[in-house]
Amino acid sequence: MQRSQRGCDNHALDVAIREANARKLPVIVFFAPVPFYPHANVRHYTLLQQGINDIQRDVEARNCTFVLRRYPDHSLEKLIAEVRPALLIGDENPMREPEHWREVVAKRVKLPFLTVDADVVVPSSVLGKEMYAAHHVRTKFAPLLDEFIVPFENPCAKVAWSGKRPESIPPDTDLTSGWQIDRSVAPSSAFAGGTSGALRLLHEFTTRKLKRYSVDRNHPEIDGTSRLSPYLHFGHIGPVTVALAVKNARAPQKEKDAFLDELITWRELAINFVKYNPDYDSIENADDWARNSLGEHARDPREHVYTESELERAETHDELWNAAHMQMVRDGWMHNYMRMYWAKKILEWSKSPAHAYNTAVRLNDKYELDGRDPNGYSGIAWAITGKHDRAWFDRPVFGKIRYMSANAAAKKFDTMQYIQQQLGAGRLF
Repeated sequence: MQRSQRGCDNHALDVAIREANARKLPVIVFFAPVPFYPHANVRHYTLLQQGINDIQRDVEARNCTFVLRRYPDHSLEKLIAEVRPALLIGDENPMREPEHWREVVAKRVKLPFLTVDADVVVPSSVLGKEMYAAHHVRTKFAPLLDEFIVPFENPCAKVAWSGKRPESIPPDTDLTSGWQIDRSVAPSSAFAGGTSGALRLLHEFTTRKLKRYSVDRNHPEIDGTSRLSPYLHFGHIGPVTVALAVKNARAPQKEKDAFLDELITWRELAINFVKYNPDYDSIENADDWARNSLGEHARDPREHVYTESELERAETHDELWNAAHMQMVRDGWMHNYMRMYWAKKILEWSKSPAHAYNTAVRLNDKYELDGRDPNGYSGIAWAITGKHDRAWFDRPVFGKIRYMSANAAAKKFDTMQYIQQQLGAGRLF
């Protein structure tokens, strides 16, 4: 277990249980976080740890054995030597480092190793190559959704583990004790990790917010969104569970369709981007039109140029941008409309597009609970290199990349109310 950190509604665990039942064998779920996941800090590990009690509860409710170990006693190969499994099953992750870990495991273990694409609605392999626009994904997925948005059976293991139980630490053990990790970013008080918390947010969204989703979703001062992205990132809830709840909710169909398009089309377009584009976290992912346009304007005069340190401390002239950044720094989450605005202003205020891109990636990964995620990388690419967008009218600095301004934002929502909400309690730096 790595990407799909939950004991229910989990395709990878379902496959493991069905295969074990067919062989009349028990199931062990092994979870062993490590301190060297790129760009992860104590904020991220805290949310991860908060979900472990729910994982153990739900895994054991399915008659499976949950084994939790911490670095340095985390070796999968050590556990394999102890329990001698017939089959190893993992959850897929398109990110560069986790994918490499799985490749290493496949070469080193001496037993069949299968992976399951458990955190998408439609398996990523269906697309087969990098998609360049949302409508391509939407068209491809439309006839498949009824096949994949179906309730989980959540089968139980028929055979329990017998004999000496593999060593496992208590779920409330401080996993990060003694780890050399970044502790400069405080845990978020706005989110508590775990499947239980994710399901509460989902219930709140489907019963209270969904009925006005298409109107409220672009109003950061109202926040009519689900706020589920941190839980989807850690796998504390899966997208099929979310999709089913939305489909079954008492809300107008147009509101359901609007949300499902974000959850499925746009989220899985982001996963496709990371899966098939090795430059997903670099400006090198720009398509030719964007690369040429940004290059033509790379030396354009900038009215404001900020260093990364100034941006990190929200020391800009733009209070709307400062408010969005403070929301991210404080809560580990930023409204999606503001995330687009935030990244585009970094492009506008940086000495070069490449510098802007690197700055946006570092700050996003450091502070966002759903940083280090396909959605984050796709969002930055959309904002700075026009990925999954089209060419717009040529203008200074941006070239043909879509432009966003505070004046335009003020026509869409109450920006002063949002600024007061985020900055009213005082600055964090």
